[in-house]
Order: sequence, then structure tokens, then C-alpha cells
Amino acid sequence: MPDTTSNIPDYQSIMLPLLELAGDGTTYRLRDAVDLLAQRFALSRAELKEMLPSGYATLFANRVGWASTYLKKAGLLESKKRGTLQITERGRSTLETKPDRIDVAFLDQFPEFVAFRKGKQKATKTDGGASDNSKEVDAGQNPEEQLEFAHQKLQEELAQELLQAVLDASPQFFEQLVVDLLLAMGYGGTRADAGRAIGRSNDGGVDGIIKEDRLGLDIIYIQAKRWENTVPVREVRDFAGALLGKKARKGVFITTSSYPKSAYEYIQSIEPKIILIDGEQLGQFMIEHNVGVSPHKVFEVKRVDLDYFEG
Repeated sequence: MPDTTSNIPDYQSIMLPLLELAGDGTTYRLRDAVDLLAQRFALSRAELKEMLPSGYATLFANRVGWASTYLKKAGLLESKKRGTLQITERGRSTLETKPDRIDVAFLDQFPEFVAFRKGKQKATKTDGGASDNSKEVDAGQNPEEQLEFAHQKLQEELAQELLQAVLDASPQFFEQLVVDLLLAMGYGGTRADAGRAIGRSNDGGVDGIIKEDRLGLDIIYIQAKRWENTVPVREVRDFAGALLGKKARKGVFITTSSYPKSAYEYIQSIEPKIILIDGEQLGQFMIEHNVGVSPHKVFEVKRVDLDYFEG
């Protein structure tokens, strides 16, 4: 879910400042508008780098883009050239009324915007006379954000279901799961090589080894614990000691539970490179690499190909 402590304004809170920015009559490139509004909202570098869950766009720039789209649909802004925006006469008239805020409810006074929002469906009105768009207004998220964060929530819930399924399965299944996941992530040689490597219990504190790549240029040592309680830091120390004993440089400790803060602090202070994968990450990796999951529904989001129309 979005970080509620962030100072990044939602897309509706950006609408009025964006219209005021364009009010000087300048034709702005959208990316320049993003920079100027970032200064107005005093956003930090970290906030400007905050991404949507998909990682395909920064959150603030995405929200400015949606604010611009909505203002254009309402006829307050226009774009005579790709990637630009400028104010319209309607936009100027709107600023002259000195509104305290411009949001979806405010834009519902413009028929073009209602048509855009409702499509061919007849606009439904609440008792107050505004369109019934309470869900979007309350969320403070544009449609793309709603879709992305809903997808993120589904992914988190699926990861928890996967983790429970792993805990309900046998220890032998867990060993096979580790093999399948590491192979899916691009590690290991052949499946036969990986199958023989994992599951060597009591092998000097190491559960198995796997090639870092198909050529076997380096070896990664594996520790896999199907636990429900937090992994004690001593287990991580023992694994690190086993790596040192084998003069190994890399190791991965995988668990179905979690690690204490001291475990993460410890691996930062030692020479062998150890990656800790907890239950939550395990579930997410399984989803990302299609291990133990299958597609249920696919939604494809498309955009207008402006190059096509310019051609």
C-alpha cells in the first residue's frame, strides 16, 4: 500500500497548482511542469524517486500526468504539441473565480469531463448533485495507481497463501521448491546438478551447493530452513562459519519465517557475502518467477500511440 507518511500530494491536490502554473500563459513541457511543481511542494530527492509498485514510473510524475489529463478532459488545459500543456480560456475563467481546490468533484461541472468519466453510461448523481465518484475521491489515487496498488495487495495476499502452502508441505517438498526456485532465477547448471546439490543435510552446516551460472564459474552455498519461528542469529553465524571453513565467498540462507535485526547487522560485518531470504521474500520470488503459481486473469493497460496520429 502507499506510504501514508509521504509528503507527495495526491493527483487531485496537484490539479489547482498545475492550473495556476499554466496560468502565466506559457506552454510547458510536462516534464518541466513536474520539476516546477516538485519545488512548489518542497519534495525531497527521496520523494521524487519514489516509484509506483510496478517500478515503471515515479509516483509524483505519474500523478502530475494524471492531473494534467483530467484538466485537459475538463477543457481547462490543452495540448497543441505532444508532451506539452497550456491553459485555455476556460482555464483562465476558472482561475478568476479563485477556487480553494480543484478535484474530481469540481471538474464534474463540465459536461466534457462527465462524458469522459462516464463514457456512454448516463451520469448518476448523488443527493448533493455531484457524480457518484466517492471511491476515487476518497482513495486520493488516480485510476492507474488504484490498479497498481490493488495488484500489489493481491500479490502480498498470494505470497502469504504460498508461504502457508509451503509450511503445510513436507520437508522434502521444500528442498525441491528451493531447487525449482533457484533454477527459475537463473542459478545452477542442469536440473540434475541442482537436484543433487540441494538437500545435503549435516554437511558441515550447509544444506547444499549450487552453481552461480550454467558454466559453474562460482559456487553458492545454500542453507534452507522451513521454520515458523524467527531464525536465531546463531544459525546465521553457524552458516557463516561453515562458509569460512569451506573458503566459500557466497551463501544464501532461505527460510519460511523471518530474521531478527541482529542477523542483518551481522552479515554486513563479515567477509563472505550472505543473502538472507525470509518467508515474505520467498513468496514474492515464487510469484515473480512463476514457481507454484499459474495465471488467473490478465489485464492489459494500453495508451494512445501518439506517433501513429502524428504520422
